[in-house]
Amino acid sequence: MAERSRILKVRDLDVSFKTTNGSVSAVRGVNFDLYKGETVAIVGESGSGKSVTVKTIMGIKSNNESIDSGTVEFTYNGDNGETVTEDLAKLTPREMQRRIKGKRIAMVFQDPMTSLDPTMSIERQMCEGMRYHFKMSRKEASQRALELLQQVGIEDAEKRLKNYPHQLSGGMRQRVVIAIALSCNPELLICDEPTTALDVTIQARILELIMKLQEERGISVIFITHDLGVVAKVADYVNVMYAGKIVEKGTVDDIFYDPRHPYTWGLLSSMPDTSTHDDRLYTIPGSPPNLINNITGDAFAVRNPYAMNIDFRREPPMFRINDHHEAATWLLAEGAPHVEMPETLKRRIEKAKKEAEEYGAV
Repeated sequence: MAERSRILKVRDLDVSFKTTNGSVSAVRGVNFDLYKGETVAIVGESGSGKSVTVKTIMGIKSNNESIDSGTVEFTYNGDNGETVTEDLAKLTPREMQRRIKGKRIAMVFQDPMTSLDPTMSIERQMCEGMRYHFKMSRKEASQRALELLQQVGIEDAEKRLKNYPHQLSGGMRQRVVIAIALSCNPELLICDEPTTALDVTIQARILELIMKLQEERGISVIFITHDLGVVAKVADYVNVMYAGKIVEKGTVDDIFYDPRHPYTWGLLSSMPDTSTHDDRLYTIPGSPPNLINNITGDAFAVRNPYAMNIDFRREPPMFRINDHHEAATWLLAEGAPHVEMPETLKRRIEKAKKEAEEYGAV
């Protein structure tokens, strides 16, 4: 087995926002790794810190945001072929723009219209980054833009280059955004819920396109989503986030077939299932905590039906389950009472395993 090459190492990342009501701790001590050619999914409810984490990696910061602590070490191939490791958290916006953004790390957002300028043709928008980073001539950049549109499956690409964003469908616009993201051959592609605004058939095509391009180019992908069905399809590893922290991490099989955190149980239980006879989907009771307040103990404790006294007093550390699976819950501590996942979820996982074995996926 070939040795895995780590390209991203995030350690103890804390990010906060200053507001009129006080400081909001949006990301609290996040740790994860990403290896070359692999996909890490970050999942969780809205407001769990997923997008803030990846925007910090990308160097997208708002005026009231600050990185309070932590490192974001990115390893890439330098202009002369040498291996370079830099802490992205320490780079200035100018350094990020010149050396990293677009060229080595690219991002695909949820709504393509937030990435595309309605007043500029597709050709001009695609050529800008290539001309800036690679000093290409207008003709070379236009030719490369045409090839990229063809690569992402846009028919009549020559005509589409002359179009403006409003003249394209939602699926086409997202393909254009993916083409722009890939135009400078980045080593890391960040996808922030890239299929949420699209219908189901277009969604499937966009996911297949991202996976195909990843395989062809060997790029690494961070995939942000709240849709666990998407995660099952695209991810190698999964980080489950809650209230600014990663509460469970593991391979996609660990998370889907052997989840250990009650929050992960809740997320999996709330997925639609065609075999269920219930009229209503399961929902996790309560609401996420307000991160403007100091959190004592486990942030999930008030919503956790299995919470113990210690959950309200002390924050759980990450307990190791195996070499690639960890979860932050006191249920894994030595001497904790034995708690099984909900019976309905257990049956659902057994059914999913059986189906996967039938199709040769396990």
